[in-house]
Amino acid sequence: MAVAPQELESPKVHWDLSALFSGIDDPRIDQSWELAHQRADEVIRKYRGQIESEALSAETLLRAILDVERLSQDADKAPLYANLLFAVDVSDPKISAFMQKQMEKHSELRVKLMFLELELQATPQETIDKIIDHPSLTPYRHFIERTRAFSPYRLSEKEEILLEETSNVGTRAWVRLFEEVTGNNVYKFQRPGSDEIEELTEQEVLALLREGDRSLRVAAGESFTRGLEEQQRVITFIYNNILADKKLEDRLRKFDYPEASRHLSNELEKEIVDVVSELCAKNYGVVERYYRVKREILGLAELTHVDRYAPLHEAKKQVAWDEGKKIVLDAFSAFNTELADRANEFFEKGWIDAEARAGKGGGAFCSYLTPDTHPVVMVNYLNKMDDVSTLAHELGHGVHASVSRSQTYFNFHGTLPLAELASIFGEMLVFEKLVAGASPEDKLALYAEKIEGTFASVFRQIAMYRFEQACHRARREEGELSSEEFGDLWQSELQAMFGDSVKLGEDHRKWWMYVGHFFFAPFYVYAYAFGELLTLSLYQRAKHEGPEFATRYMDMLRMAGSKSPMELMAYVGVDLRSPEFWQGGIDAIEALVAEFERLWAAAR
Repeated sequence: MAVAPQELESPKVHWDLSALFSGIDDPRIDQSWELAHQRADEVIRKYRGQIESEALSAETLLRAILDVERLSQDADKAPLYANLLFAVDVSDPKISAFMQKQMEKHSELRVKLMFLELELQATPQETIDKIIDHPSLTPYRHFIERTRAFSPYRLSEKEEILLEETSNVGTRAWVRLFEEVTGNNVYKFQRPGSDEIEELTEQEVLALLREGDRSLRVAAGESFTRGLEEQQRVITFIYNNILADKKLEDRLRKFDYPEASRHLSNELEKEIVDVVSELCAKNYGVVERYYRVKREILGLAELTHVDRYAPLHEAKKQVAWDEGKKIVLDAFSAFNTELADRANEFFEKGWIDAEARAGKGGGAFCSYLTPDTHPVVMVNYLNKMDDVSTLAHELGHGVHASVSRSQTYFNFHGTLPLAELASIFGEMLVFEKLVAGASPEDKLALYAEKIEGTFASVFRQIAMYRFEQACHRARREEGELSSEEFGDLWQSELQAMFGDSVKLGEDHRKWWMYVGHFFFAPFYVYAYAFGELLTLSLYQRAKHEGPEFATRYMDMLRMAGSKSPMELMAYVGVDLRSPEFWQGGIDAIEALVAEFERLWAAAR
């Protein structure tokens, strides 16, 4: 049963990374790099000059791919380990230095192995046509085609090496600075009626924006804004440099527009992305419709940015870690027992880091690691109901990663839009379970939380995608932008989503500065919208088709990155080019809002 908020602390749940290394002083780390370079030198001796050749055979290409793949899998472990350590302790300078060292060593190896992809991209098409259908290459057909898709944008080997080597003191360095600045930032918070100044982390102050007491939310919003303002000059400078760096690389590679490289890596046609973006923008009215009802429920004359996630109940129930675990596993089990069994491994084997603590990075993620190890999940569990949804989301990723271990390393990771499919599906399973046993009052609150989460994943991500588009265009056309100019673009795009139902105040103009994806993964955000709309449509199909769909769903997850998004979706009967399919996702959102309206009308 839920207990009073003050009785619950963030769970002391930390992950076990021993499948990688025992610590930053593990001698196997340096040994692994020494062995990796020996193997790389042998790979170069055996295959360099043989791939970019009219005489290339399927056997030679297969052997080269296998040797480089095995080496890449082993070499990626030290950088992955360093990044995981840094994620849970961004304040330790030893870990920061360790991570930088691993990134630099990884770059040294990458420049040696770069020849395979560059030569494969340069291989005559006639040669590829002769060997691509050879049975031995079938497992790597998608890898070959995906690699060659970048052929028009490749540079010379010397240029590629130069970009790789300088990236550690370029964009990667700027991203690291952003993460350190934001991860170590302290938000000074004063509770209404108190003289005490509390020092909060980003996650803690953002959590207060979901409190029932509006004065608490207002104070939290002001604290968050003031904390961001302290770093405004640095973050603005960082983002300007990241934008300029991408402009430079896009010019060198001859990409026609800023989003082109993301679309290519996502294996999505620009037309498909544009359809989804425009469809979402045209349906912003669904957001307005919902928030007008929420304003009535809360009894406020006006909603602002601090009210978007205000709970419908004055006192929010909390969910202890063990209870959250049970909710997720029971929901997963009702859909498919393998899904639940795979998720349970994360709890039983120490694959989760859940404690929210000082120095730990914000947000949540799942790291796939490598097929011969196991995935891990990081969350900041603060015993909120939406933390249960976050846990389900990341465990959806985790299960996807776990079943993907049947693939080899080059086929291990799927593209970003489909990477969100399993995570959002997991959220939907938990939502349905919670709603089924809820009282009318709790059901209204659950629908509110689900709708707001869906809006955040679909409409807000598209609004942020449009913000990014505007930023990249402006940086290229006008030069360096000021904090105020970034704030103008941010406010314009985000306000369009809410229409007149929510007024985003002046403080909100600063809030673009905490969105990490803008810095470390340009244009990543639209993947969330794709994943949510895709899942909402598929989920309706799952409810109609039952166990047969569940089996095909798990089989599709197992395919991971071995197929293109079009091929994977075709396996479950979906055409990504169909506007009608994407409209089905929008219709599912509208149905959630309609049910919310119905529940409120019945409760009045």
